[in-house]
Amino acid sequence: MKFGSRWWSGKKSPAAEEGHFYDQDMLRTRHNHEFMSEPSFQAAYARGVKAAGVDYDWHWRCHVGLWVASNAVRLPGDFVECGVAKGFLSSAIMQLLDWDRLGRMFYLLDTFSGLDERYVSAEELAAGAMEKNKFMFDRGLYAGPVIQNFSEWRNVRIIVGAIPETLDQIAAQQIAYLHIDLNCAPPEVAAISFLWDRLVPGAFVLLDDYAYYGYRPQKLAMDQFAASKGVSVLSMPTGQGLMVKPPAADAPAR
Repeated sequence: MKFGSRWWSGKKSPAAEEGHFYDQDMLRTRHNHEFMSEPSFQAAYARGVKAAGVDYDWHWRCHVGLWVASNAVRLPGDFVECGVAKGFLSSAIMQLLDWDRLGRMFYLLDTFSGLDERYVSAEELAAGAMEKNKFMFDRGLYAGPVIQNFSEWRNVRIIVGAIPETLDQIAAQQIAYLHIDLNCAPPEVAAISFLWDRLVPGAFVLLDDYAYYGYRPQKLAMDQFAASKGVSVLSMPTGQGLMVKPPAADAPAR
């Protein structure tokens, strides 16, 4: 997870103010961001903040995640998140969707102790990935508080350990939503490679670090994977990337 500057001061939301800049998480724009004033978004975002214990100032990234999840829920299949940290986005999603009423499982995978050096590329090690990761995880992150946070919901399975070692613990045979935020390339490619065939046609794959400054090895690795499947990744100014699993080749045309 990455940190940015706050985007306003005072009690009034700037989303309704003509010409007000959105300026956080390395994204500055005058484009409309009224979603920030929507009660459902505010409640979901607040639940994410509660899970993390800190406001990461990434409203637009959260907005993207909530939009993706809201569309994925129209498809059959469970949800999977590889790289949970304290559960900001997954908690926001479950708040928004009233998760337990859906009868689906949300699989949450993480070491909950930072990067496993065995699965960090040489390029990323040379660029200081371990040091950067240590800074982010020096906030007392471990499985206990995460388990407590997600105890609000029944249909959740927390899987502790390094990817790819834990991927076979995902029991879902159909997946509608996959969020990958592992902060280094090898386990991200391992995760999507392992789960690709379980993604239903139209399933969404949200990549947290794809276009984010300082994480280019992840972009290059995911571009290579996407090309091998005949798809491409949508690069977004939030730093995220988005893929959609194409329909089956033998599906009837509409």
